[in-house]
Amino acid sequence: MPLPKTFVRRLILLLLAVGIFDLSAAKTIFAQDAQQPAQTQQAQPVQNQQPAAQPQQPAQLANGVLDRAAADLEKARKQLASLQDGAKQSGNDDEALVVLSGKADELNRAIAGISASLKPRFDEINSRLTQIGAPPKEGQPPEVPLVAQERERLNTERSQISVMTGDADSVATAASRFATDVTAMRRQLFAETLLRRTELTGSTFGDAGTSLVGEAVSFRDALASWGTFVWKFKRIPLFTAVFLSLVSALILLSGANRLFGRYFKRDDTIEAPPYISRLSIAFWSTLIDTLAVAALLVITYFLLSTFNVLRPDIAPVLSALFGFAGLVYFVGRVTNAVFAPSEPQWRLVKLSNRGARSLRWCLLAMAIVNGLDFVFNRISEVMGAPVVVTVAKSFLAALIVGLILIAVSFGKPMLAKNGDPEAPGRHWPHGMAIILRVMGAGLIFTAMIGYVGLSRFIASQLIVTSAVLVTMYLGILLGKAVSSQETFPETSVGRFLQQRFNLGEVALDQAALVAGLGIYVVALFTGIPLILMSWGFHIQDLELFAYQLFTEIRLGNIRISLVGIAVGILLFAGGTLGTRWFQRWLDNNIMARSQVDAGVRNSVKTGIGYLGVTIAAVIAISAAGIDLSSFALVASALSVGIGFGLQNIVSNFVSGLILLVERPFKVGDWIVSGTSEGIVKRISVRATEIETFRKQSIIVPNSELINASVGNWTHRNRLARSEIPISVGYDADPQKVMDVLLDLVQKIPKVLRNPEPHVEFLRFGPSSLDFEMRFYLADLSDGMPIRNNLRIAILERFRQEGIDIPYPTQEVQIRREAMRPRSVEPVGEARTVIEAVEPEESEDTSITAMEPPQDLRSRNSRRRGEG
Repeated sequence: MPLPKTFVRRLILLLLAVGIFDLSAAKTIFAQDAQQPAQTQQAQPVQNQQPAAQPQQPAQLANGVLDRAAADLEKARKQLASLQDGAKQSGNDDEALVVLSGKADELNRAIAGISASLKPRFDEINSRLTQIGAPPKEGQPPEVPLVAQERERLNTERSQISVMTGDADSVATAASRFATDVTAMRRQLFAETLLRRTELTGSTFGDAGTSLVGEAVSFRDALASWGTFVWKFKRIPLFTAVFLSLVSALILLSGANRLFGRYFKRDDTIEAPPYISRLSIAFWSTLIDTLAVAALLVITYFLLSTFNVLRPDIAPVLSALFGFAGLVYFVGRVTNAVFAPSEPQWRLVKLSNRGARSLRWCLLAMAIVNGLDFVFNRISEVMGAPVVVTVAKSFLAALIVGLILIAVSFGKPMLAKNGDPEAPGRHWPHGMAIILRVMGAGLIFTAMIGYVGLSRFIASQLIVTSAVLVTMYLGILLGKAVSSQETFPETSVGRFLQQRFNLGEVALDQAALVAGLGIYVVALFTGIPLILMSWGFHIQDLELFAYQLFTEIRLGNIRISLVGIAVGILLFAGGTLGTRWFQRWLDNNIMARSQVDAGVRNSVKTGIGYLGVTIAAVIAISAAGIDLSSFALVASALSVGIGFGLQNIVSNFVSGLILLVERPFKVGDWIVSGTSEGIVKRISVRATEIETFRKQSIIVPNSELINASVGNWTHRNRLARSEIPISVGYDADPQKVMDVLLDLVQKIPKVLRNPEPHVEFLRFGPSSLDFEMRFYLADLSDGMPIRNNLRIAILERFRQEGIDIPYPTQEVQIRREAMRPRSVEPVGEARTVIEAVEPEESEDTSITAMEPPQDLRSRNSRRRGEG
């Protein structure tokens, strides 16, 4: 009998698997057996040697990961030694120290990468050792030799990784210490440069004048030779660079004006522009125009350098000229934005027109003096001029700036009391004038006693730092104004958002907060780097600081990465949005078309939502680089307190999961629990929302619904029985009453015929015969209107058939007799007699609510006679 094909295929696969397993095991055993003699041969000479005879050789590395890590670590050691030698040779060159600091930071990151590359293998070894277990103790059966060899090999490799990780940490510590030393050297060099004192004598300025003439001649010759060289050999690259620079200027300046021009152009027709408009135009016109010009200057210099048009002796001078142009333009934009010399209605400070113009020109003159001093000093550095030339130039610049400050202090720039900007202005406030004079005199005095570098630094900071701070202050004021709830809807952006997205008052207020925060960020992130650079920080220092700020914030042993956190937030938001989209798609396209029950759909949607959010949270935490094991100790210490404090929350959470899985009731069911009755609107993992028929939402904890009895009118289906009680008089025919009721209920289309409706004769009441009509409905929500209509039909039909619906009657009788009080038994349930006794006289007083029938009256009379 031939074997089935399926059985033959399975047998072949099994044999192949066994063969591959045996072959792999054989290779492993053969390799280990081959290594044992070699290890024995290597170990034998070591036993016979003296420890001090020869230095111990390092153990052979176990795999390629360790080999690569060892090579990278050795390369890092050599690079660190080279950086240390370079720092000793370049101790007086700030630019060289900046380069060395950047290389030290790169080296530190490379060493950290070496340690990170070894960690996965280290964790893998620990996991494998945990699986193998500890070696057997004394008295226990010996283990398999292969297992012992595997444990020894893993322990050796782990030791090698630990040693190498320690070496990497040592090199990283040395690199960090070197970077700190370089920073200290730069700080000391900066302080020495500022506080260096020079003796100023007549011969100093004479030597400076003579050297200045030679420097001018040398620079003229260098400039002429460069021009000749460019015209002969670099004519096409020069024209190309100039053409591309012009194109860049057209794109940047015209593009900025086209995109943002309507937002920061002043309208002369507006006589009293609002405060927020003045702030907005002042801030954005200064920032956007300055950034566009700065980008144009940088692009032009980059193009000239790329096309090899600049020579090493011309490039620094040209960069200084570009910096001078950018500084003057920036100061001009700031002063024009704040002072508005020709447009007093847009002015942000209370100055007269003449005062605004004079202050603007004074500040521009100070900027020009400082810029020219910077350019001339750069020319001196390039031409190799003596130090006295630089000292003389800086002294002259500090003297001019100080004199300008003293002259400004005697001006009358303040607005007249009548508020007319054309009227002559008033003097400065007394304190402000004194401050200006002290600053000017301080600059002159500092320069005259020989601290020219310090005076030059202070003079430049008075212009650059003040202009940047004013711009930042304008941005902060603008952000504060935009954040105001009353102001933002009046702006053009607020009106656009309100019309475009139909935002309400609350949404518009939130948009105002976001817009204000954005303006704060723009002002701070633009101004702070400029101030730091003007104080002596290099751009590479700012790049390193920004990198560390966004990637390596250390809190003890915890490292936080702002970039990682931002990426984690984006991933979590994306995962949450994806989960919501998948929920809607599954509900609307799969379950709705499959006519799945609404409760099942809600349970599936809720489960997918929690699962998706959990997965998104795990991915986001992993992307953010947060190691949850760091919180293990805190979590274990707080576990007991959390267990007691969150007992009810955990109970409700577990109960919610049970409700979603077991589904004793679902969304849309009509349930009754304790004093709560209504329709289930939402089931979450903590509580269930029930909406009563009075439209009141009741939030019931899930544990109460699990531990208590819950009535569900719509658990299996919506079939329900409905009842209508009816009472008729004693003179009515019971059978006729039942026939009439059945006839009425059978005419209702929504009443089920199976089970069949019926009428029950319940009891003989005190004043009526009590019946109850019972019928079944396919949907219990139809019960209220059907019962309402049936009651109306019953009342009308009973009136036609002459069937009375009685109501209870009651008779109260009070008797007074010369005897002790006693209670008189009421007649049936329709009358109550209360007797009272007075000692002297007696009389009968009856209060009758309704005249009773004749037979009841006669029986009552007989009872009174017997009494």
